[in-house]
Amino acid sequence: MLKISSKLQKALKKALIKIYPEEDRSPKTSSILSSTNLVPASKPEFGDFQINCALALAKEIKQPPRLIAEKIVAQLQKDNDFLKICNAPIIAGPGFINLSINSKTLLSEIHIRLNDKRLGVPLKKFDTLKRKKGKNNLVIIDFSSPNIAKEMHVGHLRSTIIGDSLARVLEFCGYEVLRINHVGDWGTQFGMLINYLKEVAPEALHTKDVVEISDLVNFYRQAKKRFDEDQDFQNKSRSEVVNLQAGDKETLIAWQLLCNQSRKEFQKIYDRLDIQLTERGESFYNKFLKDIISDLDEKNLLINDQGAKCIFLNGLVGKDGKPQPTIVQKSDGGFNYTTTDLAAIKYRLTPPPEGDGACRLIYVTDAGQASHFFGVFQIAKLAKWIPSSCLVEHVPFGLVQGEDGKKLKTRSGDTIRLVDLLDEAIYRAKKDLNDRLKAESRSESENFINKVSTTVGIAAIKYADLSQNRVSNYQFSFNKMLSLQGNTAPYLLYALVRIAGLSRKGGDLNVSTQSILFSEPQEWTLIRKLLQLDSIIAEVEQELLPNRLCGYLFELSQIFNRFYDQVPILKAREPSKTSRLALCSITEKTLKLGMNLLGIPTLERM
Repeated sequence: MLKISSKLQKALKKALIKIYPEEDRSPKTSSILSSTNLVPASKPEFGDFQINCALALAKEIKQPPRLIAEKIVAQLQKDNDFLKICNAPIIAGPGFINLSINSKTLLSEIHIRLNDKRLGVPLKKFDTLKRKKGKNNLVIIDFSSPNIAKEMHVGHLRSTIIGDSLARVLEFCGYEVLRINHVGDWGTQFGMLINYLKEVAPEALHTKDVVEISDLVNFYRQAKKRFDEDQDFQNKSRSEVVNLQAGDKETLIAWQLLCNQSRKEFQKIYDRLDIQLTERGESFYNKFLKDIISDLDEKNLLINDQGAKCIFLNGLVGKDGKPQPTIVQKSDGGFNYTTTDLAAIKYRLTPPPEGDGACRLIYVTDAGQASHFFGVFQIAKLAKWIPSSCLVEHVPFGLVQGEDGKKLKTRSGDTIRLVDLLDEAIYRAKKDLNDRLKAESRSESENFINKVSTTVGIAAIKYADLSQNRVSNYQFSFNKMLSLQGNTAPYLLYALVRIAGLSRKGGDLNVSTQSILFSEPQEWTLIRKLLQLDSIIAEVEQELLPNRLCGYLFELSQIFNRFYDQVPILKAREPSKTSRLALCSITEKTLKLGMNLLGIPTLERM
């Protein structure tokens, strides 16, 4: 509907200029008239769009809102371009104007969708020659970001699948997207781990595959305990960190082995979730940290506070209400996460070949890191590392909770491993499928059962998360997410299965644009929903909320299922049969495209 709404907006602007010439307007009237006064209708019975400026204008120009609405309608009906698109406008309530797109325009748009692989979604065009100036189409999304020597847990799920979905949407819109996995692969934890392994498993420091990831996790916990309790162990661990930073050959070999062991385990999960990432860990930015401090110092941004180099920022205060310093270099000369994140921002926004030259940076992390990124972004702005043409955004998300509303954990109180969560989802999907096959007296191969249960299990996990507003906490429930009813992945998959079933029964979904006619209200309702895809994707591109796309796909599935149940398709006479198969074809393509943008696999049989 983007193209249609753009034409209507132009017609409305032209009408308002005729009624209220710019030279006769007050500043407030101009502000009202220049704002977006055309919005999607709040309910289907109100049409497709609403014009809502009459009420705001009434207060300013002291005229009844319905009188203003009548003037706008009268002017619009003099516009031939407007009349080609819309039915006669209807004034409702105190002065709202409801607009309905006429059937000829809707039919024309459906014809376009039949032959358009992008289903009407425009592809952004960029001047790649401007790349050297930092004005290009590169977006960097920083997501997932597990820590080396630790297993991925349920908390990594949200960052990983939200980041992946946003990357897919932005790529589809035409951006070049660099998916960065900013893994924790540097710092004190390696000094602790290497020091501890020298005592308990020295062979792991020079031979690969000696220890499993679960062993590393246990070793790390034990090393952390020793570090907190044993001063001598702490001193030796810090020495190992110094050796690592100085490039000691043996220490680097040990460090690389530990990183590779973790990467191997991470990749198993990424493969199962169909996630593509470019790893660029904290270690990548180590060589830039001293220059970051020098640059901040030269710009007179640093304050020495008890030996530490800090910046005091507006809006950051401690519990005592006093300004809270943001430390960028510790009193012992060491660096921290803030320093590394500042180096990352500067590198990512610096034009090639010195940096990436991105136009937009997106950080997908839990909401608990909001104040950290608030400080980091503010420092980067003060240092003038963020060009005016670039966007730097934090995309926060809430907690995954159990059905009791508390943080999702195992019965023993441990954080749930992500691999266990995926295994459980697939196990439950397989059990549900076997129960259904038994109830339906169906016999299917083991390959079919394994494929369907794996697809449904992974799809259910992803969709249950992405369908929630990412800012909020959400309650995790296997029973709800695997249900064939409600806003779930299985419900969407079932709509696709029904369409595939039409094809198996002889329905030709490869419909041409000839002889397509519609007359039933269920057809027009489905058409209107199909034509909303472009505006939904535009919303996700701007607002970075994948749940908007989930909500659209769920509503589309509901409308399609009503259409499927209430209107004959294969038994209909021509041209109704072909026309309805055309709608099924576009619905199938829309659902598959939308689910692909969410990173969710699909099926043709369940």
